[in-house]
Amino acid sequence: MTVKVAIAQMNSVVGDLAGNAAQILDYAQRAAAQGADIVVTPELSLVGYPPEDLLLRSAFYAKTRETLFALAESLRVLKDMHVLIGHPAENNGVRLNAASVLCNGEVIGSYYKHDLPNDMVFDEKRYFSSGHDAFVFEVKGIKFGVNICEDTWLPTAPKIAKNAGAEVLLVPNGSPYHMSKQHQRFDVMRANVTSQGMSLVYANLVGGQDELIFDGNSFVMNQAGEVCVQLKHCEADLQIVEFDGAAPIMPIAPMLAPQEAINGASPDVQIDTQIEAQVYQALVLGVRDYVGKNGFPSIVLGLSGGVDSALVLAIAVDALGADKVRAVMMPSSYTADISWLDSREMVQGLGVRYDEIPISACFSAFRDTLSQEFAGLAEDTTEENIQARIRGTILMALSNKYGSIVLTTGNKSEMAVGYCTLYGDMAGGFAVIKDIAKTLVYRLCAYRNRLSPVIPERILTRPPSAELRPDQTDQDSLPPYEVLDGIMQRYMEENQSRAEIVAAGYREEDVERITRLIKINEYKRRQAPVGIRVTHRAFGRDWRYPITSKFRD
Repeated sequence: MTVKVAIAQMNSVVGDLAGNAAQILDYAQRAAAQGADIVVTPELSLVGYPPEDLLLRSAFYAKTRETLFALAESLRVLKDMHVLIGHPAENNGVRLNAASVLCNGEVIGSYYKHDLPNDMVFDEKRYFSSGHDAFVFEVKGIKFGVNICEDTWLPTAPKIAKNAGAEVLLVPNGSPYHMSKQHQRFDVMRANVTSQGMSLVYANLVGGQDELIFDGNSFVMNQAGEVCVQLKHCEADLQIVEFDGAAPIMPIAPMLAPQEAINGASPDVQIDTQIEAQVYQALVLGVRDYVGKNGFPSIVLGLSGGVDSALVLAIAVDALGADKVRAVMMPSSYTADISWLDSREMVQGLGVRYDEIPISACFSAFRDTLSQEFAGLAEDTTEENIQARIRGTILMALSNKYGSIVLTTGNKSEMAVGYCTLYGDMAGGFAVIKDIAKTLVYRLCAYRNRLSPVIPERILTRPPSAELRPDQTDQDSLPPYEVLDGIMQRYMEENQSRAEIVAAGYREEDVERITRLIKINEYKRRQAPVGIRVTHRAFGRDWRYPITSKFRD
Protein backbone atom coordinates (compact mmCIF):
# COMPACT_ATOMS: atom_id res chain seq x y z
CA MET A 1 0.00 0.00 0.00
CA THR A 2 1.33 3.47 -0.87
CA VAL A 3 1.27 6.68 1.14
CA LYS A 4 1.17 10.16 -0.38
CA VAL A 5 3.18 12.79 1.49
CA ALA A 6 2.66 16.49 0.73
CA ILE A 7 5.37 19.07 1.34
CA ALA A 8 3.86 22.44 2.23
CA GLN A 9 6.66 24.92 1.49
CA MET A 10 4.95 27.88 3.11
CA ASN A 11 5.80 31.49 3.89
CA SER A 12 4.92 31.98 7.54
CA VAL A 13 4.80 35.41 9.16
CA VAL A 14 6.30 35.67 12.63
CA GLY A 15 3.57 36.23 15.21
CA ASP A 16 0.65 35.97 12.76
CA LEU A 17 -0.80 32.82 14.29
CA ALA A 18 -4.23 33.21 12.71
CA GLY A 19 -2.78 33.90 9.28
CA ASN A 20 -0.32 31.03 9.51
CA ALA A 21 -3.06 28.64 10.66
CA ALA A 22 -5.18 29.71 7.69
CA GLN A 23 -2.24 29.00 5.37
CA ILE A 24 -1.74 25.54 6.87
CA LEU A 25 -5.43 24.75 6.49
CA ASP A 26 -5.34 25.88 2.85
CA TYR A 27 -2.27 23.72 2.10
CA ALA A 28 -3.91 20.74 3.80
CA GLN A 29 -7.13 21.18 1.82
CA ARG A 30 -5.23 21.40 -1.47
CA ALA A 31 -3.14 18.39 -0.53
CA ALA A 32 -6.27 16.42 0.42
CA ALA A 33 -7.73 17.18 -3.00
CA GLN A 34 -4.68 15.44 -4.47
CA GLY A 35 -5.10 12.41 -2.24
CA ALA A 36 -2.41 13.18 0.33
CA ASP A 37 -2.25 11.13 3.53
CA ILE A 38 0.37 13.29 5.29
CA VAL A 39 1.18 16.99 5.08
CA VAL A 40 4.57 18.20 6.34
CA THR A 41 4.92 21.91 7.18
CA PRO A 42 8.19 23.69 8.11
CA GLU A 43 9.75 24.30 11.52
CA LEU A 44 7.64 26.55 13.79
CA SER A 45 5.25 26.96 10.86
CA LEU A 46 2.39 27.99 13.13
CA VAL A 47 4.21 30.99 14.62
CA GLY A 48 6.89 31.82 12.05
CA TYR A 49 10.65 31.47 12.39
CA PRO A 50 12.57 32.78 14.25
CA PRO A 51 10.23 34.33 16.85
CA GLU A 52 13.23 35.46 18.95
CA ASP A 53 12.23 36.96 22.31
CA LEU A 54 8.54 36.39 21.70
CA LEU A 55 9.53 32.95 22.95
CA LEU A 56 10.15 34.45 26.40
CA ARG A 57 6.53 35.53 26.81
CA SER A 58 4.06 33.12 28.39
CA ALA A 59 1.18 34.72 26.47
CA PHE A 60 2.84 33.64 23.24
CA TYR A 61 2.67 29.98 24.27
CA ALA A 62 -0.92 30.31 25.48
CA LYS A 63 -2.01 31.79 22.15
CA THR A 64 -0.04 29.15 20.26
CA ARG A 65 -1.74 26.34 22.17
CA GLU A 66 -5.16 27.87 21.60
CA THR A 67 -4.50 28.24 17.87
CA LEU A 68 -3.08 24.73 17.56
CA PHE A 69 -6.18 23.09 19.03
CA ALA A 70 -8.48 25.29 16.96
CA LEU A 71 -6.56 24.28 13.86
CA ALA A 72 -6.84 20.61 14.82
CA GLU A 73 -10.60 21.03 14.96
CA SER A 74 -10.65 22.78 11.57
CA LEU A 75 -8.66 19.89 10.07
CA ARG A 76 -11.07 17.29 11.43
CA VAL A 77 -13.05 17.28 8.20
CA LEU A 78 -9.97 15.99 6.33
CA LYS A 79 -10.58 12.49 7.64
CA ASP A 80 -7.48 10.44 8.54
CA MET A 81 -5.09 13.07 7.13
CA HIS A 82 -1.98 13.52 9.29
CA VAL A 83 -0.69 17.12 9.36
CA LEU A 84 2.74 17.78 10.90
CA ILE A 85 2.90 21.30 12.33
CA GLY A 86 5.85 23.14 13.89
CA HIS A 87 5.20 25.21 16.99
CA PRO A 88 6.74 26.19 20.34
CA ALA A 89 5.47 24.39 23.44
CA GLU A 90 5.74 25.04 27.15
CA ASN A 91 5.40 22.18 29.62
CA ASN A 92 5.70 23.05 33.31
CA GLY A 93 7.95 26.00 32.56
CA VAL A 94 10.14 24.06 30.11
CA ARG A 95 10.13 25.61 26.63
CA LEU A 96 10.47 23.28 23.65
CA ASN A 97 10.71 23.49 19.87
CA ALA A 98 7.96 21.07 18.86
CA ALA A 99 6.42 19.40 15.84
CA SER A 100 2.99 17.85 16.43
CA VAL A 101 0.88 15.55 14.30
CA LEU A 102 -2.80 16.53 14.02
CA CYS A 103 -5.33 13.95 12.82
CA ASN A 104 -9.12 13.69 13.11
CA GLY A 105 -9.34 16.73 15.37
CA GLU A 106 -6.70 15.54 17.83
CA VAL A 107 -3.01 16.10 18.54
CA ILE A 108 -1.90 12.47 18.33
CA GLY A 109 1.70 13.10 19.35
CA SER A 110 4.59 15.53 19.46
CA TYR A 111 8.32 15.53 18.84
CA TYR A 112 10.69 17.93 20.60
CA LYS A 113 13.86 19.13 18.91
CA HIS A 114 17.02 17.52 20.29
CA ASP A 115 19.93 19.53 18.92
CA LEU A 116 19.56 23.28 19.43
CA PRO A 117 21.83 25.40 17.22
CA ASN A 118 23.58 28.25 18.95
CA ASP A 119 25.95 29.61 16.31
CA MET A 120 25.84 31.77 13.20
CA VAL A 121 22.33 33.29 13.18
CA PHE A 122 20.86 30.86 15.71
CA ASP A 123 20.20 31.42 19.44
CA GLU A 124 17.95 28.47 20.22
CA LYS A 125 19.64 27.60 23.52
CA ARG A 126 18.52 31.01 24.72
CA TYR A 127 14.91 29.91 24.34
CA PHE A 128 14.51 26.14 24.33
CA SER A 129 15.43 23.02 26.24
CA SER A 130 16.36 19.89 24.34
CA GLY A 131 14.06 16.94 23.79
CA HIS A 132 15.45 13.42 24.00
CA ASP A 133 12.83 10.98 22.76
CA ALA A 134 11.84 9.67 19.36
CA PHE A 135 8.39 10.12 17.90
CA VAL A 136 7.18 7.62 15.30
CA PHE A 137 3.68 7.26 13.87
CA GLU A 138 2.28 4.80 11.38
CA VAL A 139 0.19 5.46 8.28
CA LYS A 140 -0.98 2.54 6.13
CA GLY A 141 1.72 0.27 7.52
CA ILE A 142 4.64 2.70 6.95
CA LYS A 143 6.40 4.12 9.99
CA PHE A 144 7.30 7.80 9.86
CA GLY A 145 9.73 9.40 12.29
CA VAL A 146 10.27 13.10 12.96
CA ASN A 147 13.41 15.20 13.39
CA ILE A 148 13.54 19.01 13.33
CA CYS A 149 16.12 20.86 11.22
CA GLU A 150 19.43 20.83 13.15
CA ASP A 151 18.70 17.35 14.50
CA THR A 152 19.73 15.92 11.14
CA TRP A 153 23.03 17.83 11.08
CA LEU A 154 24.31 15.39 13.70
CA PRO A 155 23.90 11.59 13.59
CA THR A 156 22.34 11.10 17.03
CA ALA A 157 18.70 12.11 16.52
CA PRO A 158 18.30 10.27 13.18
CA LYS A 159 19.75 7.14 14.82
CA ILE A 160 17.26 7.42 17.70
CA ALA A 161 14.42 7.67 15.18
CA LYS A 162 15.76 4.67 13.25
CA ASN A 163 16.05 2.60 16.45
CA ALA A 164 12.43 3.49 17.26
CA GLY A 165 11.34 1.92 13.97
CA ALA A 166 11.23 4.90 11.60
CA GLU A 167 11.42 3.98 7.91
CA VAL A 168 10.93 7.48 6.55
CA LEU A 169 12.14 10.60 8.36
CA LEU A 170 10.04 13.77 8.16
CA VAL A 171 12.20 16.84 8.72
CA PRO A 172 10.50 20.24 9.22
CA ASN A 173 13.07 22.98 8.63
CA GLY A 174 13.65 26.66 9.22
CA SER A 175 16.95 26.62 7.32
CA PRO A 176 18.12 30.10 6.25
CA TYR A 177 19.65 30.67 2.85
CA HIS A 178 23.21 31.43 2.06
CA MET A 179 25.13 30.82 -1.14
CA SER A 180 25.75 27.12 -1.86
CA LYS A 181 23.67 26.05 1.15
CA GLN A 182 21.67 23.43 -0.79
CA HIS A 183 24.77 21.36 -1.53
CA GLN A 184 25.54 21.29 2.20
CA ARG A 185 22.02 20.11 2.97
CA PHE A 186 22.29 17.24 0.51
CA ASP A 187 25.67 16.15 1.86
CA VAL A 188 24.56 16.23 5.49
CA MET A 189 21.33 14.36 4.82
CA ARG A 190 23.24 11.62 3.03
CA ALA A 191 25.74 11.36 5.87
CA ASN A 192 23.26 11.31 8.76
CA VAL A 193 19.91 10.04 7.44
CA THR A 194 20.02 8.00 4.25
CA SER A 195 23.21 6.27 5.41
CA GLN A 196 21.01 4.64 8.05
CA GLY A 197 18.63 3.28 5.46
CA MET A 198 15.90 5.87 5.81
CA SER A 199 14.34 8.03 3.12
CA LEU A 200 13.59 11.60 4.14
CA VAL A 201 11.18 14.43 3.44
CA TYR A 202 12.88 17.78 3.99
CA ALA A 203 10.28 20.57 4.27
CA ASN A 204 11.85 24.00 4.43
CA LEU A 205 10.35 27.40 5.11
CA VAL A 206 10.30 30.05 2.39
CA GLY A 207 10.23 33.83 2.79
CA GLY A 208 12.02 36.82 4.23
CA GLN A 209 12.21 37.50 7.96
CA ASP A 210 14.16 40.67 8.71
CA GLU A 211 17.71 39.91 7.47
CA LEU A 212 17.13 36.19 6.99
CA ILE A 213 15.96 34.60 3.75
CA PHE A 214 14.43 31.14 3.78
CA ASP A 215 14.85 29.75 0.31
CA GLY A 216 12.53 26.75 0.34
CA ASN A 217 14.27 24.23 -1.92
CA SER A 218 12.53 21.45 0.02
CA PHE A 219 13.29 17.98 -1.26
CA VAL A 220 12.77 14.24 -0.94
CA MET A 221 15.78 11.90 -0.82
CA ASN A 222 15.64 8.13 -1.05
CA GLN A 223 17.68 5.59 0.90
CA ALA A 224 20.41 5.71 -1.73
CA GLY A 225 20.87 9.45 -1.24
CA GLU A 226 19.26 10.36 -4.56
CA VAL A 227 17.18 13.54 -4.73
CA CYS A 228 13.80 12.52 -6.11
CA VAL A 229 11.95 15.81 -5.82
CA GLN A 230 13.04 19.39 -5.24
CA LEU A 231 10.62 22.25 -4.70
CA LYS A 232 10.99 25.83 -5.89
CA HIS A 233 13.74 28.25 -4.92
CA CYS A 234 12.46 31.31 -3.04
CA GLU A 235 8.78 30.60 -3.82
CA ALA A 236 5.94 29.01 -1.91
CA ASP A 237 5.15 25.56 -3.23
CA LEU A 238 3.19 22.36 -2.65
CA GLN A 239 4.21 18.98 -3.99
CA ILE A 240 3.02 15.42 -3.40
CA VAL A 241 5.39 12.46 -3.23
CA GLU A 242 4.16 8.88 -3.15
CA PHE A 243 5.90 6.29 -0.99
CA ASP A 244 5.82 2.55 -1.60
CA GLY A 245 6.94 1.29 1.77
CA ALA A 246 10.03 3.24 2.77
CA ALA A 247 10.90 4.17 -0.80
CA PRO A 248 9.66 7.24 -2.63
CA ILE A 249 8.36 6.30 -6.05
CA MET A 250 10.80 7.89 -8.45
CA PRO A 251 9.24 9.94 -11.25
CA ILE A 252 10.28 9.16 -14.82
CA ALA A 253 12.43 12.28 -14.60
CA PRO A 254 13.35 13.82 -11.22
CA MET A 255 10.78 16.46 -10.27
CA LEU A 256 13.29 19.23 -9.77
CA ALA A 257 11.45 22.53 -9.63
CA PRO A 258 12.17 24.82 -12.59
CA GLN A 259 13.59 28.22 -11.77
CA GLU A 260 11.16 30.63 -13.35
CA ALA A 261 11.91 33.89 -15.08
CA ILE A 262 11.28 37.01 -13.03
CA ASN A 263 9.29 40.11 -13.89
CA GLY A 264 10.51 41.83 -17.01
CA ALA A 265 12.29 38.84 -18.53
CA SER A 266 11.56 37.68 -22.06
CA PRO A 267 9.19 34.67 -22.15
CA ASP A 268 11.92 32.39 -23.45
CA VAL A 269 14.39 33.37 -20.72
CA GLN A 270 14.52 31.19 -17.62
CA ILE A 271 16.66 31.63 -14.58
CA ASP A 272 19.34 28.96 -14.41
CA THR A 273 20.91 27.55 -11.29
CA GLN A 274 23.94 29.82 -11.27
CA ILE A 275 24.75 31.55 -8.02
CA GLU A 276 23.82 34.97 -9.39
CA ALA A 277 20.31 33.77 -10.23
CA GLN A 278 19.74 32.29 -6.79
CA VAL A 279 21.12 35.35 -4.98
CA TYR A 280 19.07 37.72 -7.12
CA GLN A 281 15.86 35.83 -6.39
CA ALA A 282 16.71 35.83 -2.68
CA LEU A 283 17.15 39.62 -2.75
CA VAL A 284 13.85 40.09 -4.56
CA LEU A 285 12.09 37.88 -2.02
CA GLY A 286 13.74 39.72 0.87
CA VAL A 287 12.57 43.13 -0.34
CA ARG A 288 9.06 41.91 -1.14
CA ASP A 289 8.55 40.31 2.26
CA TYR A 290 10.18 43.04 4.35
CA VAL A 291 8.08 45.73 2.71
CA GLY A 292 4.90 43.66 2.56
CA LYS A 293 5.02 41.99 5.97
CA ASN A 294 5.75 45.31 7.67
CA GLY A 295 2.96 47.14 5.86
CA PHE A 296 4.89 49.79 3.94
CA PRO A 297 2.88 51.08 0.97
CA SER A 298 5.88 51.81 -1.23
CA ILE A 299 9.61 52.45 -1.33
CA VAL A 300 11.87 55.36 -2.17
CA LEU A 301 15.58 55.31 -2.91
CA GLY A 302 18.29 57.67 -3.97
CA LEU A 303 19.48 57.04 -7.53
CA SER A 304 23.00 58.24 -8.20
CA GLY A 305 23.86 56.95 -11.65
CA GLY A 306 26.13 54.37 -10.00
CA VAL A 307 26.04 50.60 -10.03
CA ASP A 308 24.83 50.02 -6.45
CA SER A 309 21.70 52.15 -6.65
CA ALA A 310 20.99 50.77 -10.13
CA LEU A 311 21.00 47.21 -8.78
CA VAL A 312 18.78 48.12 -5.81
CA LEU A 313 16.31 49.87 -8.12
CA ALA A 314 16.09 46.82 -10.39
CA ILE A 315 15.53 44.52 -7.40
CA ALA A 316 12.88 46.83 -5.96
CA VAL A 317 10.90 46.93 -9.21
CA ASP A 318 11.12 43.16 -9.63
CA ALA A 319 9.96 42.73 -6.04
CA LEU A 320 7.10 45.23 -5.87
CA GLY A 321 6.30 46.52 -9.34
CA ALA A 322 7.12 49.91 -10.81
CA ASP A 323 4.03 51.56 -9.34
CA LYS A 324 5.33 51.14 -5.78
CA VAL A 325 8.86 52.42 -6.42
CA ARG A 326 10.10 56.00 -6.49
CA ALA A 327 13.64 57.00 -7.46
CA VAL A 328 15.09 60.37 -6.51
CA MET A 329 18.19 61.87 -8.11
CA MET A 330 19.84 64.51 -5.89
CA PRO A 331 22.62 66.06 -7.98
CA SER A 332 25.30 68.41 -6.74
CA SER A 333 27.85 70.44 -8.66
CA TYR A 334 30.08 67.33 -8.63
CA THR A 335 27.52 65.09 -10.31
CA ALA A 336 28.69 64.11 -13.78
CA ASP A 337 26.39 64.61 -16.75
CA ILE A 338 26.52 60.90 -17.52
CA SER A 339 25.08 60.18 -14.07
CA TRP A 340 21.99 62.20 -14.93
CA LEU A 341 21.70 60.66 -18.37
CA ASP A 342 22.10 57.07 -17.20
CA SER A 343 19.65 57.55 -14.32
CA ARG A 344 17.03 59.01 -16.64
CA GLU A 345 17.51 56.17 -19.12
CA MET A 346 17.10 53.53 -16.44
CA VAL A 347 13.96 54.93 -14.82
CA GLN A 348 12.38 55.48 -18.23
CA GLY A 349 12.96 51.83 -19.09
CA LEU A 350 11.56 50.60 -15.77
CA GLY A 351 8.63 53.01 -15.68
CA VAL A 352 9.08 54.19 -12.10
CA ARG A 353 8.35 57.63 -10.72
CA TYR A 354 11.49 59.73 -10.95
CA ASP A 355 12.29 63.11 -9.45
CA GLU A 356 15.37 65.32 -9.45
CA ILE A 357 15.98 67.39 -6.33
CA PRO A 358 19.27 69.36 -6.59
CA ILE A 359 21.22 69.78 -3.35
CA SER A 360 23.63 72.54 -4.39
CA ALA A 361 21.65 75.28 -2.62
CA CYS A 362 21.41 73.23 0.58
CA PHE A 363 25.13 72.48 0.45
CA SER A 364 25.95 76.16 0.00
CA ALA A 365 23.75 77.03 2.97
CA PHE A 366 25.60 74.54 5.16
CA ARG A 367 28.95 75.90 4.07
CA ASP A 368 27.83 79.47 4.78
CA THR A 369 26.54 78.43 8.22
CA LEU A 370 29.86 76.77 9.06
CA SER A 371 32.13 79.30 7.33
CA GLN A 372 33.26 81.01 10.53
CA GLU A 373 33.78 77.74 12.34
CA PHE A 374 35.80 76.27 9.47
CA ALA A 375 37.69 79.46 8.54
CA GLY A 376 41.26 78.67 7.51
CA LEU A 377 40.67 74.92 7.37
CA ALA A 378 40.99 72.94 4.14
CA GLU A 379 38.01 71.07 2.75
CA ASP A 380 38.07 67.32 3.44
CA THR A 381 35.67 64.47 4.07
CA THR A 382 33.63 66.81 6.29
CA GLU A 383 32.20 68.57 3.26
CA GLU A 384 31.75 65.27 1.43
CA ASN A 385 29.77 63.87 4.33
CA ILE A 386 27.56 66.96 4.50
CA GLN A 387 26.43 66.24 0.94
CA ALA A 388 25.62 62.63 1.80
CA ARG A 389 23.71 63.76 4.89
CA ILE A 390 21.69 66.29 2.91
CA ARG A 391 20.61 63.47 0.61
CA GLY A 392 19.79 61.24 3.56
CA THR A 393 17.69 63.98 5.12
CA ILE A 394 15.74 64.51 1.90
CA LEU A 395 15.00 60.81 1.52
CA MET A 396 13.90 60.48 5.14
CA ALA A 397 11.65 63.54 4.75
CA LEU A 398 9.97 61.90 1.77
CA SER A 399 9.64 58.72 3.80
CA ASN A 400 8.01 60.54 6.70
CA LYS A 401 5.64 62.51 4.50
CA TYR A 402 4.42 59.63 2.31
CA GLY A 403 5.01 56.56 4.48
CA SER A 404 7.46 54.99 2.04
CA ILE A 405 10.42 53.02 3.34
CA VAL A 406 13.87 54.19 2.25
CA LEU A 407 16.03 51.47 0.75
CA THR A 408 19.73 52.11 1.28
CA THR A 409 22.16 51.24 -1.48
CA GLY A 410 25.46 50.51 0.29
CA ASN A 411 27.21 47.20 -0.38
CA LYS A 412 29.18 44.84 1.87
CA SER A 413 32.58 46.07 0.70
CA GLU A 414 31.70 49.63 1.72
CA MET A 415 30.19 48.51 5.02
CA ALA A 416 33.33 46.53 5.80
CA VAL A 417 35.76 49.43 5.47
CA GLY A 418 33.47 52.30 6.48
CA TYR A 419 33.21 53.80 2.98
CA CYS A 420 29.76 55.04 3.93
CA THR A 421 28.34 58.00 5.86
CA LEU A 422 26.40 57.77 9.08
CA TYR A 423 23.08 59.62 8.71
CA GLY A 424 23.88 60.02 5.01
CA ASP A 425 23.87 57.13 2.55
CA MET A 426 23.36 54.82 5.58
CA ALA A 427 20.05 56.55 6.39
CA GLY A 428 17.08 54.32 5.65
CA GLY A 429 14.96 51.39 6.73
CA PHE A 430 16.29 48.40 4.80
CA ALA A 431 19.74 47.67 3.37
CA VAL A 432 19.10 45.51 0.32
CA ILE A 433 22.70 44.77 -0.74
CA LYS A 434 24.34 45.05 2.69
CA ASP A 435 25.76 41.52 2.29
CA ILE A 436 26.70 41.82 -1.39
CA ALA A 437 30.38 42.46 -2.12
CA LYS A 438 31.11 45.03 -4.81
CA THR A 439 32.41 42.42 -7.24
CA LEU A 440 29.17 40.45 -6.80
CA VAL A 441 27.18 43.66 -7.40
CA TYR A 442 28.58 43.79 -10.92
CA ARG A 443 27.87 40.10 -11.50
CA LEU A 444 24.26 40.55 -10.37
CA CYS A 445 23.79 43.54 -12.64
CA ALA A 446 25.14 41.59 -15.60
CA TYR A 447 22.85 38.70 -14.70
CA ARG A 448 19.78 40.95 -14.49
CA ASN A 449 20.59 42.48 -17.85
CA ARG A 450 20.72 39.01 -19.42
CA LEU A 451 17.06 38.62 -18.49
CA SER A 452 16.15 41.98 -19.99
CA PRO A 453 18.43 45.02 -20.36
CA VAL A 454 17.37 47.46 -17.63
CA ILE A 455 20.72 48.80 -16.34
CA PRO A 456 22.53 51.08 -18.82
CA GLU A 457 25.83 49.56 -19.93
CA ARG A 458 27.82 52.68 -19.07
CA ILE A 459 26.88 52.29 -15.39
CA LEU A 460 28.65 48.92 -15.46
CA THR A 461 31.77 50.12 -17.27
CA ARG A 462 32.56 53.53 -15.77
CA PRO A 463 34.85 53.72 -12.71
CA PRO A 464 32.79 53.73 -9.49
CA SER A 465 32.61 57.11 -7.73
CA ALA A 466 30.79 58.70 -4.82
CA GLU A 467 30.92 62.03 -6.74
CA LEU A 468 31.48 64.10 -3.61
CA ARG A 469 34.49 66.01 -4.95
CA PRO A 470 35.89 66.79 -8.41
CA ASP A 471 37.01 63.77 -10.49
CA GLN A 472 36.64 61.40 -7.53
CA THR A 473 36.80 57.61 -7.91
CA ASP A 474 36.52 54.91 -5.23
CA GLN A 475 40.06 53.74 -5.97
CA ASP A 476 41.42 57.11 -4.81
CA SER A 477 40.78 55.84 -1.28
CA LEU A 478 40.55 52.06 -1.64
CA PRO A 479 42.46 49.26 -3.38
CA PRO A 480 40.77 47.65 -6.40
CA TYR A 481 37.57 45.93 -5.35
CA GLU A 482 38.89 42.54 -6.44
CA VAL A 483 41.62 42.96 -3.81
CA LEU A 484 39.38 44.48 -1.14
CA ASP A 485 36.73 41.79 -1.54
CA GLY A 486 39.27 38.99 -1.48
CA ILE A 487 40.80 40.24 1.75
CA MET A 488 37.41 40.93 3.30
CA GLN A 489 36.13 37.45 2.48
CA ARG A 490 39.17 35.72 3.94
CA TYR A 491 39.32 37.87 7.07
CA MET A 492 35.65 38.43 7.84
CA GLU A 493 33.86 35.41 6.38
CA GLU A 494 36.57 32.74 6.73
CA ASN A 495 38.29 34.00 9.91
CA GLN A 496 41.75 33.84 8.36
CA SER A 497 44.60 35.67 10.08
CA ARG A 498 46.49 38.48 8.42
CA ALA A 499 49.48 36.17 7.98
CA GLU A 500 47.33 33.59 6.19
CA ILE A 501 45.91 36.25 3.87
CA VAL A 502 49.38 37.54 3.00
CA ALA A 503 50.49 33.96 2.36
CA ALA A 504 47.60 33.64 -0.10
CA GLY A 505 49.23 36.32 -2.27
CA TYR A 506 47.87 39.67 -1.05
CA ARG A 507 50.20 42.58 -0.34
CA GLU A 508 50.93 43.03 3.34
CA GLU A 509 50.15 46.75 3.24
CA ASP A 510 46.74 46.06 1.68
CA VAL A 511 45.95 43.39 4.25
CA GLU A 512 47.00 45.63 7.13
CA ARG A 513 44.93 48.52 5.81
CA ILE A 514 41.74 46.59 5.06
CA THR A 515 41.72 44.60 8.31
CA ARG A 516 42.34 47.80 10.27
CA LEU A 517 39.42 49.53 8.51
CA ILE A 518 37.15 46.57 9.25
CA LYS A 519 37.99 46.82 12.95
CA ILE A 520 37.64 50.57 13.40
CA ASN A 521 34.32 50.84 11.57
CA GLU A 522 32.35 48.51 13.80
CA TYR A 523 30.62 51.53 15.35
CA LYS A 524 29.15 52.45 11.97
CA ARG A 525 27.87 48.97 11.24
CA ARG A 526 26.09 48.85 14.60
CA GLN A 527 24.02 51.83 13.44
CA ALA A 528 23.25 50.50 9.98
CA PRO A 529 19.75 49.39 9.01
CA VAL A 530 18.95 45.70 8.89
CA GLY A 531 19.83 44.10 5.57
CA ILE A 532 19.49 40.85 3.64
CA ARG A 533 21.91 38.02 4.45
CA VAL A 534 23.13 35.87 1.54
CA THR A 535 26.58 34.72 2.69
CA HIS A 536 27.36 32.31 5.48
CA ARG A 537 28.65 35.27 7.51
CA ALA A 538 27.11 38.70 7.21
CA PHE A 539 27.52 41.90 9.19
CA GLY A 540 24.66 41.52 11.65
CA ARG A 541 23.53 38.41 13.54
CA ASP A 542 26.65 36.47 12.46
CA TRP A 543 29.17 39.19 13.36
CA ARG A 544 29.31 40.19 17.02
CA TYR A 545 32.55 42.02 17.63
CA PRO A 546 32.98 44.66 20.32
CA ILE A 547 33.21 48.28 19.26
CA THR A 548 35.71 48.99 22.03
CA SER A 549 38.60 46.55 21.75
CA LYS A 550 42.40 46.75 21.83
CA PHE A 551 42.98 43.21 20.56
CA ARG A 552 45.19 42.77 17.49
CA ASP A 553 45.97 39.39 16.01
